[in-house]
Amino acid sequence: MKGHYELNFFTAPSNLDACLPTGRHTYFSWSLAVFVTLNMINSEFDIASLSNLLVTIPKGSVKMRDDRTNEAWCIDVDSFELCKFPTTQEIYKAVTDESPSTFKGDRLPVETVSWIEAVKFCNTLSELTDKDKCYEVDLDSEKVTMNLLANGFRLPTEAEWQHACQAGTKNIRHGDVEEVAWFKHNSNNQTQEVGQKKPNEWGLHDMLGNVWEWCSDIYDETVYGSYRVFRGGGWCDQERSVMATTRRRSHPFSFKIDDLGFRVATNSKK
Repeated sequence: MKGHYELNFFTAPSNLDACLPTGRHTYFSWSLAVFVTLNMINSEFDIASLSNLLVTIPKGSVKMRDDRTNEAWCIDVDSFELCKFPTTQEIYKAVTDESPSTFKGDRLPVETVSWIEAVKFCNTLSELTDKDKCYEVDLDSEKVTMNLLANGFRLPTEAEWQHACQAGTKNIRHGDVEEVAWFKHNSNNQTQEVGQKKPNEWGLHDMLGNVWEWCSDIYDETVYGSYRVFRGGGWCDQERSVMATTRRRSHPFSFKIDDLGFRVATNSKK
């Protein structure tokens, strides 16, 4: 990819509403807002500016469950960084020079991306920001190895995602579903610009609804092989599916759909 991109941020006027992107398988008003513009420069993302989109998630523990098997388990989660929005089409295009989404719009979340395409995005973003790649990919064998100690960008683990979504609580949502998520009842049958719905207590937007989000984890290798997890619900789902605890899975290389995207994570700064 030729050239580099820089994220520029500025404070919006107090009477201006701002928004950023979302997907499907919500949006947010600011009085003091940060607008993101991607300007082509000669080499790389400005990492200081990119860091403004990351939220530090404190360490904690999260109770996971699988309704298919009726199993429950607890996982300890270290502190990490998570983007406050799903990856938008504007940013995806800047990093990959590709525009795969079914619904078009710079501030809409990118969707119709497979798990492996999300992984490749993370690796490319790491390279552009002079960080270590988190994934080693063998396309011939479809084997992917993740280095959780690398300082680059990656998908969150499933436990990290749920811990961040619940913001240290055990709640299935951080408010009334109409206030926090785009789903079948209010989405107008498509993704909506990110950041419009009420954030959770840790400042994360669109964790529920709009687009499902790929996680790093394999779902159940003994039953589903390499299938990977996605979480959160999407624009075409009923309310019952738009919960912090809902789990789904599909093939990491071949599956892509117009309500499935991702957001990036990275290890906490030490």
